[in-house]
Amino acid sequence: MSIATTMIIRLEIRKAEASFGDVASRLAAAGGDIVAIDVIRGGKDVTTRDLTVNVQDAANEEIISVLKNMAGIKVINVSDRTFLAHLGGKIEVTPKMPIKNREDLSLVYTPGVARVCTAIAEDPSKAYSLTMKRNTVAVVTDGTAVLGLGDIGPEAAMPVMEGKAMLFKQLADIDGFPLCLDTKDPEEIIRIVKAVAPGFGGINLEDISSPRCFEIERRLSAELDIPVFHDDQHGTAVVALAGLLNAFQVVEKTIEDSRIVVVGIGAAGVSICRLLLAAGAKQLYAVDKDGILNRNVAYTNPEWSWLAEATNPENLSGGLDEAVRGADVFIGVSRGGILQVSHLQSMAPDSIVFAMANPTPEIEPDLAEPYVRVLATGRSDYPNQINNVLCFPGIFRGALDCRAKTVNLEMKLAAAQAIASVVHPDERNEQYIIPSIFNEKVVEQVRLAVIKAAIATGIARRIPPDVS
Repeated sequence: MSIATTMIIRLEIRKAEASFGDVASRLAAAGGDIVAIDVIRGGKDVTTRDLTVNVQDAANEEIISVLKNMAGIKVINVSDRTFLAHLGGKIEVTPKMPIKNREDLSLVYTPGVARVCTAIAEDPSKAYSLTMKRNTVAVVTDGTAVLGLGDIGPEAAMPVMEGKAMLFKQLADIDGFPLCLDTKDPEEIIRIVKAVAPGFGGINLEDISSPRCFEIERRLSAELDIPVFHDDQHGTAVVALAGLLNAFQVVEKTIEDSRIVVVGIGAAGVSICRLLLAAGAKQLYAVDKDGILNRNVAYTNPEWSWLAEATNPENLSGGLDEAVRGADVFIGVSRGGILQVSHLQSMAPDSIVFAMANPTPEIEPDLAEPYVRVLATGRSDYPNQINNVLCFPGIFRGALDCRAKTVNLEMKLAAAQAIASVVHPDERNEQYIIPSIFNEKVVEQVRLAVIKAAIATGIARRIPPDVS
């Protein structure tokens, strides 16, 4: 399944040789959907038009080739709206007050700033009140696991990190700053992040490949006194648990009594398993490309060794076929197309399937729907999207507001419960188990739940005035 995008194509049409109807029919045949038409110049013999065309990425080149080969048609320019949105980057730094005269300059810079620097030197905690630290998060990556693209490097990862910063700002009014590091060495990444940490209130690790990401996060969490959160791991886990809690309500099952299969034991899969166990799962089975993790195998990955001990109570061996047989829940964070209809037919009645591989789910939703009770994906064009955006803005807003030292397990469980609670019981159904990312209650509820969990577990250094 290719990704939908939008092109703006400027055409010159010579009326004696071609009509707009010819263009529209040829575009439709090539997979293009015209959604807007703008006449740039009209004339007796020639017209120039801008066509806004929705198209699948795979059809881009075919559409342009078709137009270029049409008699009477000249392709003047082709713009991709996605690329246009990224020109010059998507974020910027702006001042909070203008500098219009010498007095303003003396306040924000020399000589006035020296007094503020001295105050912070005498009491470093004042950095939270006198600098941007209290509201700033570093979005850190090495570009080794970017979306579904893999190891594409730090420069190519920058658009994703800018997008993350935009979401931080729009959804939680947090200033996110991208730090794309030109190193894959875990020790060097740890050193760099520790060195820049004084300027930030939190660290969001992003798109760092497994298993390196586990050690990097573990070390930074232990060695820094600000929250460190690897969103690919814990964001996915928190939102998946939130959706699952509501799905269980729909099918009238419980997490304790359900057989749950998690497929794809990378960063997200490990974190999902850990959070499900903490939430009460008893019959949990972790499956990767080599089969069900079990205690008969010596794994070099320490996370897998731990999971082999903590899951799979019957110590089953085998592959996906054996794992899903009789399962109540399938959670996929692996790759597209691995789940077949025959697998769904072997699951328990009223099954729950979270096919979260992107952009192509483990099974196409249209194929799965007749065989499952509740279906979720990672895509925005189907109901029940499991999206990290529901999690990280509220978690960091809460952690920053109470100046939490870390993001602990209790805060993650509280965030999942909060996200689930936004879906009112009267509205909850098979097509609605998870709220929209644009629901303003999500950040508000997650923030409050995270703060209360941080206070209860003793890692909050401040109690916000609106929290009792």
